[in-house]
Amino acid sequence: MTDAPWWRGAVIYQIYPRSFLDTDGDGVGDLPGIIERLDYVASLGMDAIWIAPFFKSPMADFGYDIADQRDVDPLFGTLADFDALLAKAHALGLKVMIDQVLSHTSVEHAWFRESRQSRDNPKADWYVWAEAKDDGSPPNNWLSLFGGSAWQWEPRRGQYYLHNFLTSQPDLNFHHPEVRAAVLDSVRFWLDKGVDGFRLDAINFCFHDAQLRDNPPKPKDRRVGRGFSPDNPYAFQYHYYNNTQPENLAFLAELRALVNRYPGAATLGEISSEDSLATMAEYTRPDRLHMGYSFELLTDDFSAAYIRDTVRALEAQMSEGWPCWAISNHDVERVLTRWGRDRPSASLANLLTAMVCSLRGSVCVYQGEELGLTEAMLPYEALRDPYGIAFWPQFKGRDGCRTPMPWSDADAQAGFSRGLPWLPVPAEHRALAVNRQDADPASALSGFRRFMHWRRSQPALRWGDIAFLDTAEPVLAFTRRHAGETVLVAFNLSAAATELALPAAFARQRPLDGHGLAGGSFDGQHLHLPGLGAWFARVA
Repeated sequence: MTDAPWWRGAVIYQIYPRSFLDTDGDGVGDLPGIIERLDYVASLGMDAIWIAPFFKSPMADFGYDIADQRDVDPLFGTLADFDALLAKAHALGLKVMIDQVLSHTSVEHAWFRESRQSRDNPKADWYVWAEAKDDGSPPNNWLSLFGGSAWQWEPRRGQYYLHNFLTSQPDLNFHHPEVRAAVLDSVRFWLDKGVDGFRLDAINFCFHDAQLRDNPPKPKDRRVGRGFSPDNPYAFQYHYYNNTQPENLAFLAELRALVNRYPGAATLGEISSEDSLATMAEYTRPDRLHMGYSFELLTDDFSAAYIRDTVRALEAQMSEGWPCWAISNHDVERVLTRWGRDRPSASLANLLTAMVCSLRGSVCVYQGEELGLTEAMLPYEALRDPYGIAFWPQFKGRDGCRTPMPWSDADAQAGFSRGLPWLPVPAEHRALAVNRQDADPASALSGFRRFMHWRRSQPALRWGDIAFLDTAEPVLAFTRRHAGETVLVAFNLSAAATELALPAAFARQRPLDGHGLAGGSFDGQHLHLPGLGAWFARVA
């Protein structure tokens, strides 16, 4: 399938710029730092990079509150730096995807500064404004993901504005055609620069219910969050009206039509709704997004049954679209802590990487995952994330997964900066620095590289259909089929050896070597797997 678009089956390396590499000594990573380490990313066997926001911003939410969508914040560099980054990445064979935050802006954005001044200026209706109730309270019961009401009073207008996230992140009014046109024009700006695609932040939050109806309450036993604190009152509602509105589908078609004018460009939507799997299927139909991902594998649930049931449920609904999976990102506890708990080993890190990269779909790998980094345990005084500060100590926020990349064990800053890093580097991360792992064939980094380069030679793993075997814990097993080839894949998710009786259809199989994971053996009936072992075999 050499004619497959680049993004199908791609492994996309997520770069969080603040924490990747600082070249000017201010303690914050920058675009020149990314340029300096692109050779490293290419050596991992990656197909693309996704760069989190680097646009002009007051940094209330560390770049997801954008003040100018078409310029680079001086903290990260310049537009010329971005052009140089794009050129080097392409020279190395890496595609470049960037974040686009379409649903909201910063309060410092020129659009909002104008909109808040009066009810009759040219941009008066570019944001979601509403009257107070007769008692002065907010227009409805909608809640912010970061805690409290989703409405903030603005005295200049004598109205409330909507913010699904921080109060400094007002929501744009996508019901206004000028807003949609302006947003698409900003997307076009980056397409003209030559980017290969976009990761679309909170893409199902663009539209709100025009009638501003109250969200219904959620029973206590249903208050399970995806990517937010379990004690957050946000979990107390069904979010039927403040996001995922039917009008968004027409906008996605507009966005897709624009992107289609740039051959090879792709879109990846972040989706978090009341039924994220159904929304992923709906949003990835042919005239909408190329790919979608949700928080379904970014939870504490770790079992063969949960992974199997989640992927099966999506496959049953996604007849036309293409998923993208992730088990770590900049918003959740690192997977080696979240799923490994008291056994965060290099072997587990490699097993989890192989597992997610063997599912049907594309994959986002978060920086540091290849090193087997665990969640950093930071004291309250070191926190920078407003979300964590607000919900401490029950929820410690997102700083623990955002600490700087450890490049070298030679100094306290782990080769990240010659200044004081914006977040501290844990001592245990310095012990896992790139320079230490590079020359160690038993390291997580070496295992990651071996598997990724091997996966590139396996068409069935990149593009094939998937079908699960009904296996007992702790084994996750499935087949990938492509172009007449069937590959059996099995993972032992526990540290203890186990065996699996296979149906007669799998009696003839040939092991596939080169992936670098702990293998097993097959005696014609039973598959024997060591602890944290994996099995890849071509079925005759």
